[in-house]
Amino acid sequence: MYKSFSSTTAATFLLCLTLVLSACSGGNAVSNTGNGSVPSSNAAEGGSGSTLQPAAVDSETRTIVSGGKEIQIPAHPKRIVADQYLGSLIVLGVTPIGTPGLHWDNPYLADFLDGVEDIGEVNGSLEKVVDLQPDLIVTGASADDARYEQLSKIAPTLSIPYGDLKNAHEELTHFGELLGKEKEAKAWLEEYDRRIAAAREKAHQAVPEGATFSIIEWTDNSIYVYGDNFGRGGQPVYQALGFSPPAGVAAEIMEKQWASLSNEALPQYAGDYIILTSNDRTVEDVKADLIWGTLDAVKNDRVYVWKEEHSWYYDPIAVLSQTEELAEWLAGLK
Repeated sequence: MYKSFSSTTAATFLLCLTLVLSACSGGNAVSNTGNGSVPSSNAAEGGSGSTLQPAAVDSETRTIVSGGKEIQIPAHPKRIVADQYLGSLIVLGVTPIGTPGLHWDNPYLADFLDGVEDIGEVNGSLEKVVDLQPDLIVTGASADDARYEQLSKIAPTLSIPYGDLKNAHEELTHFGELLGKEKEAKAWLEEYDRRIAAAREKAHQAVPEGATFSIIEWTDNSIYVYGDNFGRGGQPVYQALGFSPPAGVAAEIMEKQWASLSNEALPQYAGDYIILTSNDRTVEDVKADLIWGTLDAVKNDRVYVWKEEHSWYYDPIAVLSQTEELAEWLAGLK
C-alpha cells in the first residue's frame, strides 16, 4: 500500500516512488499449483560488492504470473520481506520479517511492527534483505526494473507496481488470493465497508450537496494538488467519502494524479473544502496569507490541515483511520 516532491524530504519520496513503483500493465495472477523447487538463478552483485545468494525455500510452490512473468512462490511463505503493501499484509495477519524504514514512519502501522526488521530507508538494502533469508519478497518495483532483477535472485519476488492496485478492496482481494487469505480479506473488508459507510453518511449530512473538495500540499516553495490515489487524503475524500474535485480540473488531476500549481492558478483548483498537507502551517497561517486568505474555503473555515506523516500513507489501515478522522471534522463544521 502505499507518496511527494514538495520539500527536500518529499522530493526524495516522490522520486523513489516514481523510480521504484513506476506502473506497468502486468498484474499478478495464480495460474496453477504444484510441487517443486524454485529454479536456481545466478548471483547478483549488491551495492557494496557483496555476493547475493538465493534464499532457501520450501519445496511446495505455486506458479503465478507476476509482472508478465511466470514465477514460482512458496505455497505457504513464512519469511516475507515487503518494500511496499505492508498495511495490506498486516490486515491479513501476515507480518513481514523486514520492511524499509519509510514504513516505520507510518503512524497507522506503529502498533504492528514488533519483530519486524528495518532494512533501510525507502527501498531497503539488498544486503539486509539477504541477511533475513526471505522465502518471498513483495516489491513495488516493476518486472523490468534493475532492482527487481536483484531482488528476484535473492528469493521469489512479486512485482506489483505503483498504480496497479487502486484501493483497499483491490489490494486485499489480490493479496488474499496470492497468500491463501481470502477469508481474512473478506472479513476485514466487510468491517471496513461498514465503518466507511458510517463515516460517509456522517460526512454527507454535514456537507452541502454538490460541494467540491481539493487535496493540496503546500511547502515553502511549492504547491501541489492531488487525485484519488496519491496519498494526502485522496482515497479517503474522493473514494471513501465520495466527494469530487472542482469540475474544471477533475479530469486532469484524476488522470495524472498530481499537478504543480502557481499562486495564480490556486483559485482554479481550490474547492469548497480543502484538505491541506503542510508541516509548518496552521489554519491561522493559511488565513493570514494574502493569496490563500482570499479562497472561499479559507474564508468559510473549511480547511483541514495535517502534517505529511499523517497524510502521505494510503494503505487500507491508514485510509480507514483518515476517513473517520475527516468525517469527524466535517461533522463538527455543521
